[in-house]
Amino acid sequence: MSWNPTQSPDCPDAGNLDAIETLIIPRARDIGGFEVRRALPAPARQMVGPFIFFDQVGPAEFLTGEGIDVRPHPHIGLGTVTYLYEGEFQHRDSLGTDQMIHPGAVNWMVAGHGVTHSERTSAATRRGESRLLGIQTWVALPEAEEDRAASFEHHGEASLPLLEDAGTNLRLIMGRGWGEAAPVSTFTDMFYADVMLAAGASLPLPDDHEDRGVYVTQGAVEVAGQSFGAGQMMVFRPGDAITLKASGQGARIVALGGETLNGPRYISWNFVASSEERIAAAKEAWKAGDFADGRFRLPPGDDAEFIPLP
Repeated sequence: MSWNPTQSPDCPDAGNLDAIETLIIPRARDIGGFEVRRALPAPARQMVGPFIFFDQVGPAEFLTGEGIDVRPHPHIGLGTVTYLYEGEFQHRDSLGTDQMIHPGAVNWMVAGHGVTHSERTSAATRRGESRLLGIQTWVALPEAEEDRAASFEHHGEASLPLLEDAGTNLRLIMGRGWGEAAPVSTFTDMFYADVMLAAGASLPLPDDHEDRGVYVTQGAVEVAGQSFGAGQMMVFRPGDAITLKASGQGARIVALGGETLNGPRYISWNFVASSEERIAAAKEAWKAGDFADGRFRLPPGDDAEFIPLP
């Protein structure tokens, strides 16, 4: 989910092919009964545009009474984007948000100077068997926004632009692309889309974004005569004309990218910042545990426990 169990990210392997700048093979990690595949950051690629973490969550199956329980934990310097294919869970944060998320909707929590949140399977969902599959990303904030006040937005499926044409079904989750713009607020120029391609269908990537990447969730796609299957991320060279073609089984992909930031970011645990000093200060604030008067609060209604600093 949107937390990192260790101080440092577990970077996946990265390689190079002629048709693309970087090919990333995520590593799978079990974080308590379900699997997460992390594509970003990678050794050869910390970010694609402003996207600094990219996780495929699941697929996971839960028996009656089971589910996810990601206890309250903090973030700074980033925004978390949650988008589900299957299932649901309950988001609570220190702003007082209590929001269920379902497939096709987007939760966008901007940490800024600091926020705390939890993610759990709801009591109603635990009454039966359930499944969970989705994508969670972290978007690094530009320096001017790193200390902004935290905020939260939820946008339902119907509010996100949907493009359908010739075997292509594209939902624009954030940013701008393909002549559309999503209603979710952003701080840099970017695009982020959920795309389903029928067998043989093609999709051109926007050519007016500095960074562009694609993650294959299901099926396979061809790029310049090479095939890439589920669980692979390709990052393309700036300016190249790129068109994806789905294999005979079709494909579901995530397309993402945008403007690069003015420099790399430091990452430690759930904190992202342009300086090590900002991260050190956040660690000390969380370690102090002053949830009444300190920098971080616990989510109302979910304040009986939290994840300690590793």
